[in-house]
Formats: sequence, structure tokens, C-alpha cells
Amino acid sequence: MRRRAGRSRAGREGMGVAVVCAVALVGVGAAPEFGPLVTLPAAFASASAVGVLLLWSRARRRLTVLACAAGVVSLAATAAVLLFGERRRDAGSGGGWILAESAALLVLTVLTVRAARSGRQAASAAVAATAVPVTLTRFWSGPPSLVALGGGAFWTLLALLAVAVGLYLRSLDNGRIRSVAEGRRAQRLQLARDLHDFVAHDVSEMLALAQAGQFLAEQAPGETSRVTQADTFHRIEQAGLQALASLDRTVRMLHDDDADGRVGGAYAGGDRDREPDMRAPLPDLEQLPELVTRFSASSTARMDLHIDPELLDTTRRDVTTTAYRVVVESLTNVRRHAPAPRLVNVALRHEAGALVVTVTNDARSATAPPAIGGGGGRGLRALTQRVEAIGGSLSAGPHDPPGWRVTAVLPLNPDGEGEGPR
Repeated sequence: MRRRAGRSRAGREGMGVAVVCAVALVGVGAAPEFGPLVTLPAAFASASAVGVLLLWSRARRRLTVLACAAGVVSLAATAAVLLFGERRRDAGSGGGWILAESAALLVLTVLTVRAARSGRQAASAAVAATAVPVTLTRFWSGPPSLVALGGGAFWTLLALLAVAVGLYLRSLDNGRIRSVAEGRRAQRLQLARDLHDFVAHDVSEMLALAQAGQFLAEQAPGETSRVTQADTFHRIEQAGLQALASLDRTVRMLHDDDADGRVGGAYAGGDRDREPDMRAPLPDLEQLPELVTRFSASSTARMDLHIDPELLDTTRRDVTTTAYRVVVESLTNVRRHAPAPRLVNVALRHEAGALVVTVTNDARSATAPPAIGGGGGRGLRALTQRVEAIGGSLSAGPHDPPGWRVTAVLPLNPDGEGEGPR
């Protein structure tokens, strides 16, 4: 595929070079009939403009030089005509050449103004634009007439219009650059939020397991303790691998050019049998049982999980991945802010065309996580923005009997209404 694209590009460049050479040869061949001061400047300007348009990938770096050179050659030819005689001014049949030269200079002016990022480029554009109306003086004889002055004014307006078009195109380019920069910034912020949600959960699981292993080592020495500790260390390892998988997935998304290969990073030379699938999509409802099982293994709380069966057929990936993130963030906050809960209930129900996610714990003296709309951490705030972006809502707060509840309502159809899963 790449070889075929390279041959196609080489073919286009070869055709462009042939066209440029043909334009230049036409100007040289017509010089004996119309005069070199008429045909050669037109041929040079036309070849430069055609070359820039057809060989943009190569010629754009020399656009400033070509525009300035075309303008200087045109002005020099006009000065030579004015200084060295009157005979060339009678060549009425040279009108086609003058039109071709002026049109080429206008094209170079537009392109140079559009690309101008420095004073040198602006000066080159000014030289090319100035040469457009001045070119007409090669065909004046005697005092300027009203027709000649009108023609000069017309071509001057065309030169100014070319400058205006170049400025307009440059403003569009700048707007496009700003839009791309804003899009990239928004993407980075979204990836940072994803990283917070998934990695914070995995790291909190590692901490909980490490604390449990330390407690077992102190309270239950012996063979049973060693077996339990080995299992605990295995779970810590798995949580670490999950965290590294989230990190590598984020890095891969930031480097789209590397999408065809694996990101070696943390796993180079590691055990591939235990390496998470780095190409797997973001987790959704199907991964919730595994998530709840991992949480239960690192907590003393009893876990209840309920998922309405019809929700597993939901076609909106943005809804299912967001639901997974709501559960992840809620369970992470249980570890961090709810001391020794006895029961954690996770429920996903289909109600009135929406997926309703509820995560409840019964900790009696829980400390509230950072407020959804306030300062502090980014967990619930970022999650609220994510939920609202797909037309949903999220609430979190204490409930009766004593405990804490997080509820998210996610519409199953883009317009927020409809029949739900299909």
C-alpha cells in the first residue's frame, strides 16, 4: 500500500515537473516573435505558479523565493522596456502574455500572503503584488491615456483583492489550527479523566490488598498465612497490570501513528501470558462482574450486583462505558471514604428509556468525597461532565438508612427518549 502510494506521488510530481518545463519552453520558444521582455517574465511567473500548485509538498518551502523572484523579474523587464526603447510597446499581440504573467503573479500573491508568517514573506508578497499593475506600462506609448489609467487602476484593485483573499485564507487556516489545538486539549483532558478513574481504582485496590497482607502477616503467621499472602500478592500484581494497561492504553491513544504496533513500554520483556490485551476497547457492562469480584476480594464488605438482562444488548458504547466508569469511581470512593462498610450494592436498571446506575454503601460514618461542583479532586466532577455530555445526570449524597449513594441516569437514545436497548 505504501509502495503504491509512493509510486502515485512520484507520478504526480513527475507530471508537475513536465508541465513546468513545458511552460518554460513555450516562453523561450516564443521569445523571437514577441520579444524576450514579454515572454520570458510571463513564462517564469507562470512556471513558478504552476510549480507551486502542482508540486506543493516540495515547492511550498520555496514559495517566498519564487514569489519574490517572479516579481523582481517582472519589474526588471518593465524597467528594461522603459529604459531601452519604444519598439517593444507596439506589440499589441502580446496581450495574452501580459494576462498570463499578471494571473500568475496574482496566484503567487494569494499563496504567499496566505503562508506569510514573517516580514520576509510579507515583503515577497508585496513585490509580486506591485508587479501586477506595473506590468501594463510595457505596452504604453506616449502620455498615459484614460484607458491606460483605468487599466492600471483595475489591475491594482485585482492585486489588492489577491492580498485580501490571501489574508482571508490565512484567517481560515489560523481558525482551523486553533480548532485542532482546542480539540487536542479536550482530548487530553478526557484522557486524563479516564486515567484518573481507572488507575485510581486499581491503585486503591493495590493499597487495600497490601494492607490486608500486612495484617495477615502480623496476625496469622504460619503456612496458612503464607498461602493467603501469596494469593494477596497475586491480586496486587493483577491490579498493577490493570493500572499499567490503562496507562499504556492512554499513551497509545495519544500516539495514533503507532496504532499498527503494540506499545512495549511497561511490558517489554515481560510475561506475555499475563499481559492484558492492550488493544481491548474500553470496558463496559460485560466487565462489571469481574470488577465487582476484584473489589470484593480486596474488601470485607459483601457485594451485591444486579444488571437487568436487556441492558447487555445496549448498542450505545458511550452509555455502557460511562456506566462502567460510574461504578469504578463509586467503588474507588467507597475504599477511600467509607470505613468498613458491610454491604455495597451495585444496580443497573432499565427505566423509562434510560440506564439507571445506583451504587450504595451502608458505611455509617463515611467522609464525603469532593463535591460534584466544587474544588478538590477531579473524580466526581469529571464524571459528572462525562455523564452530562451524553445527556444524562449524576447525583451523590447520603441516604437513609445511613450510608452513601451515587445515582447516574444515562439516556439510551441520543435524544434522551425512546425504547431503550435493542
